[in-house]
This record gives sequence, structure tokens and C-alpha cells, in this order.
Amino acid sequence: MTLRTGWTRYRRRFGSRRTIGGDLRAGLVLGIESVPDGLAAGLLAGVNPLFGLNAYIVGTISGALATGSVFMTVQATGAMAVIIADVPQMHGADGAAAMATLTVMAGIAMLALGLAGLGSLVRFIPTAVLIGFVNAVAVNIVLSQLENFTGYDSSEDGRLWRVVDVALNLGQVSWASILVGSVTIATILLLERTRLGALSMVVAIVLGSALAVAFPAGVGTISDVAEVQRGLPGISLPDPSLFFAMLVPALSLALVGLVQGAAISGSMPNPDGTYPNASADFRGQGVANIATGMLQGMPVGGSMSATALARAAGSRSASANLIAGVVMVLSVLLFAPLIGYIAMPALAGLLILVGVRTVKPHQIAMVLKTGPVQIAVFLVTFGLTLAIPLQYAVLSGVGLAVILHIARQSNRVRVRQWVFDDASGRPTETDPPSALVAGSTIVLTPYGSLFFASAPSFRQQLPSPDGTAVGTYVIIRLRGTDELGVTFLTMLRSYAQELAAAGATLMVAGVGTRVHAQLASTGVRSIIGEENVFVERERLGDALAEALDEVARRRSGETGV
Repeated sequence: MTLRTGWTRYRRRFGSRRTIGGDLRAGLVLGIESVPDGLAAGLLAGVNPLFGLNAYIVGTISGALATGSVFMTVQATGAMAVIIADVPQMHGADGAAAMATLTVMAGIAMLALGLAGLGSLVRFIPTAVLIGFVNAVAVNIVLSQLENFTGYDSSEDGRLWRVVDVALNLGQVSWASILVGSVTIATILLLERTRLGALSMVVAIVLGSALAVAFPAGVGTISDVAEVQRGLPGISLPDPSLFFAMLVPALSLALVGLVQGAAISGSMPNPDGTYPNASADFRGQGVANIATGMLQGMPVGGSMSATALARAAGSRSASANLIAGVVMVLSVLLFAPLIGYIAMPALAGLLILVGVRTVKPHQIAMVLKTGPVQIAVFLVTFGLTLAIPLQYAVLSGVGLAVILHIARQSNRVRVRQWVFDDASGRPTETDPPSALVAGSTIVLTPYGSLFFASAPSFRQQLPSPDGTAVGTYVIIRLRGTDELGVTFLTMLRSYAQELAAAGATLMVAGVGTRVHAQLASTGVRSIIGEENVFVERERLGDALAEALDEVARRRSGETGV
């Protein structure tokens, strides 16, 4: 592809004169809605709300320029914000440097995975882990906003303990704050089904904040925690000394952001009908995070809700996201002083509503019907996400899923015996015998993954040699096996030695090039006997036929026929 051709294809992602109308409408709706939403994201993360707004501005624009998906909107997400809230360094004196370090590191991790073409990695994360994590995050979102919603400042550590503290001190809550938050929620529910649609959130925040003016002493506002000035985000440099402290949360953020982005890549095709490359979206989200981190923003990722909102509003190309970014910039430049009057309980009400709607009862019900392993993965992930910092809960859930997957796969290997019909020559599958009979020929076919953890289960299903196994041949078919681990090779060697000690012979048929080299280099082939190893042939069944012919030849030699 020439440079000019590549530029032409890239330019097409931003549409044409025919698409500009829909993109303008979508960009306007998304841009206006994103201002309070971005502030709410910063509030959810427990940091300066402007970090959330900056992330929305920079992430939306850079994501439109860099991702493989034309329609993906890259913004801060609820799950990522809750992870940030659990990072202690975010709330110290060097919070700005810690945020820049965390965001840039998450971006570098995403970019590296994208450049390595590892977009398919997310499919290895079990759905039960994601369902447990997402639903627990929804609960965390609600719990984390009870203080802002009630106006009660708890001194307890941990969300669950703070909820208990609020419940035990209802006499100290601010009923004015509760009223403002409740009015905000009611307004959204009332107006969202009207022609306002997503803009009902903006109207509700304005109405709730206007109501807060009547209670100046009892309702907190954005200006109480941050100074909102006209201007673009400034430069913020990462602090290398925080590298190790930010490593685990950065990897967790990268994982969550990539999973959320992959959901968009796999469900929303580009205008030409093709689905975007997940690795390209990895790279785009990485670039967006690096840019956001350097411009006083918090980590961002593909936002399903924002993407769906833009599409529903009429977006036809990536220009909708560029326009939304411009709308956010103009909002800050023109209305910065007014943003400071936005009531904290109003934003909390918005987040509580988002959290409640993020809970997916039908997903939970589906997991509970799929078996004990999936239920265990879901419950552990859900419980850890509520009980411990989210950056550890994410990795713990994935680690548990990997362990359980290995355990399940190791027990799923099945060994079947092939018994050939004399008339048709076609095999019938039966259970292998528990012990060998002298002078018999046993053909065994394994099903499942032959890796280190499955070796013990595989060995238990093999017939055991005893004193009556003289003249017996055991043929194990390995066709389709690309590689054997040390554990499995050791097991084969031991079984061959056991058979030889009992006067029986082990043969392996359908051996691929890689497995044949492993047998030779580890010395297992010499134990089995080179004459007992039959490499795979182009036509299915030829290697096994060679092994059976060899058995017949040896037996005919023994009998002198």
C-alpha cells in the first residue's frame, strides 16, 4: 500500500459532505452530555473532577484519530474510575503526577499489546469474570457516591464500612443534599423518554444545581473541590519514581479498558461493513491514554455507552467524536465559571442511577445456571471486587479463572479404545480396558488438550500392564497434537518402560514433526524404540495402518507364518 493510498483510506473514516449532518447532530449531543459526565467520572474516581473532564476531551479527540474502530468513543469509564479511586497515591499531595504516571503507563501497556498484534487476548478472559467484575463495579459506583449524595463525610476506610457509617449517622446527613440528588434522578427518569433523550442528563444536572443555590450552606459544589478556569488542559509529566507503585493498577486499567474496547470492536462494524481490528483499537486506546496522561486527564478506554449514544444520535463517521471534543472545549472556554456551580449531589445522583442500571440481573442468572465452576469464578470475582482494591480484584479474578480452566481441562482429557470391525474395517469406540491381556492389540485415541496438568488424568485411563501382558501392543494415536510438555513426555517414557518390563510394547502413531523432534531430543523415542514411532501421513489413518501392519508382521514372524 502506498502512502497516498493509506492516507486516502484513513481520510475516509471522517466521512464526507453526505455524512456531516448526522455527525454534527451526534457530536453536539455527545459533547454537551459529556461535560457533566466527565466531571462525574472524576468525582467517581475521588480526584479533581477536572481530571475526568480533561480525559473526556483529550480521549474523545485522540481516540477518533487513532483507533481502528470508526465509531468508538474513547472516554473515562465507570469501571476504570472505581479502580483509580482505590489507588492511594491518587489522593496524596502528588496526585497530579501520580495520575499522569498511571495514565501514561496504562497507555503504554495498551499500545504495546496492540503493536504486538495481541488483540485476541481478551477472548481468554472468561465471561464469568467479566460479569462478576462489571456487576460488582456497579454496586461500588452506588456505594461510592452515598457520601456525596447525603453530604455526610465519613472517616471510615473502605466503601462497605463507609456505608455502615452513613447508616449509623443518619442524623448528620444533609437533607438538602439528598433532595438535590433525588430531584436530579427524578428529572432524568422523567425527561429521558422525551425528545431530549440523552440531553436529559444535562437538564437534570442544571436543575439540581439550580435547586442547590437555595441551600448554599448545605450543598457542596464543584468549586469546593476544584477551581474551574477558562483554558485548555496543561502539560502534566509522569513521575518515574512512581513506576513500581503504579504497575499493578496500570495493568489492571489496561486490561479493563481493552476488554471494554473489544466489546465495541466485536459488536459495531465500521461504515464499510467490516469489523475493526481489535489490535488496532488497542493501539488507538494506548495513544489516547498517553495523550490524556500528558494533558492532566485520567485513564480512558472504549466507552460502550458513549459510543451507543453517538450512534443513536446519528453519527456516520469518526468526525462525530471530533465534533464532540470541540463542543467540550468550547463549553469549558465559554462556561467555565458556571461549571463550578454544579452541585456534587447532582453528579452523585447521576452516578447512582448509572450504577443501578449497570447491574445486569439476567447475566447473573445465566452464570448461576451454568455450573459450579462458573458460579465459583463469578462469586469470587464479585466478592473480591467489593472487598479489596479493584486493581487486585481484576487480576485475582483472571488468575482464578486461569487456574480453574487448567483444572477443568486437565480432567477433560478422555482416552477411548478403537475396536475395528473385521467386515468394514471401521472402528468402534469403547472404554479402554483397565488391564492388558497377553497377546492383544490395543489402539487408544485421546481427546482433549494434552498438556502438563492433563498427564495424570491421561495416565489413569491407560490400561495397566501386569504379568499377563506378554506380547501385547498398545498403540496411542497422537495425530493433531502439535506439542507435548515435559510432564507428558515423562509420563510416556514411564509407561513405555512399564510395558517393556511386562513384555508388552508401546507404539505411537500419527506423530507430527514437532512432537517427533521432542521425542528424539528428550530421549523418549529411544526408550519407546524408533521402530515403534510412526509419523503422521497426509491421508488420515495411514500412520495407524502402518503401526497395525507392523504388529501383524512381528506376530507373523513370531509364529513363523
